[in-house]
Amino acid sequence: MRAKTVLPAVAMTAVSMVLTLAVVMMWLGQAVPWLVALVVGLGIDGGWLATLAYERRLAAQGDHSTPVTAVGWCFGLLAAGVLIAHALTAGSSPGAWLAVAWLPIAAKALWLVHGLWERTALTPAALGAIRGIRQEARDEAAVARARLKAEASTEETRLTAVTEAGARVARVQAKTAQTLSRAWSTLESAREGEDTGRALTSVTRPVTPGVTARWDLPVWGPSEPVPALESAPALSDDALDAVVDQIRHSEDPALSYREMAARFRATGHAASEVRLRAAWKRVV
Repeated sequence: MRAKTVLPAVAMTAVSMVLTLAVVMMWLGQAVPWLVALVVGLGIDGGWLATLAYERRLAAQGDHSTPVTAVGWCFGLLAAGVLIAHALTAGSSPGAWLAVAWLPIAAKALWLVHGLWERTALTPAALGAIRGIRQEARDEAAVARARLKAEASTEETRLTAVTEAGARVARVQAKTAQTLSRAWSTLESAREGEDTGRALTSVTRPVTPGVTARWDLPVWGPSEPVPALESAPALSDDALDAVVDQIRHSEDPALSYREMAARFRATGHAASEVRLRAAWKRVV
């Protein structure tokens, strides 16, 4: 890579020096002896070459001198001025000389580019390390993108499954609610029917003579929890019959079995459902 920047600068500098020397010889050779013209041409080229060599040595040491750089540009401008002056005073083909008059300035610019390259050039080991770091960064970025895509796909699948499950649950709940609504409507229709009361009375009258049965639908909705009852001593059959009879006749008309059982347990008495029903039958 170093040859790609230094060879054009060397070639253009050499061409510029040859053109400058040739122009000085042709331009001053007619007015002064050719040896004097040769000395003037070599002086311009030598000064330019000397300042260029000093600049290169300073650059190799990692240093820089502004005066030396300024002197080098002065020699380059002087060489370009000589070429431009010769082109303007030449009788034949001035355009050709003007076309090459920029070569000294171009040569200085190429040396400037080469110096900038040297200040920023890296060793092959450093370049290899940089390439490795960049490749590692690209690999990590690719892995991160793949991981994010996989996580997004997994999350999308999970959300889809949850949504479908929720939809199925909602459909089941709606279907269950509809079924319960129809069943509740059927029970309500049966309770409100004209023949329901007579049918229930005909069934319950032989079992509970003298007692008017009351049939209520259960509560459908939120309910309050029943507090736990403290354990009470078991009642004998006679004591149980007395308590049941007392609760049953605590109001007028007499309470139904359901109301009696609720008050029986609310007062803190304890008895199984079988014994309580047996006592109810004995009392009634």
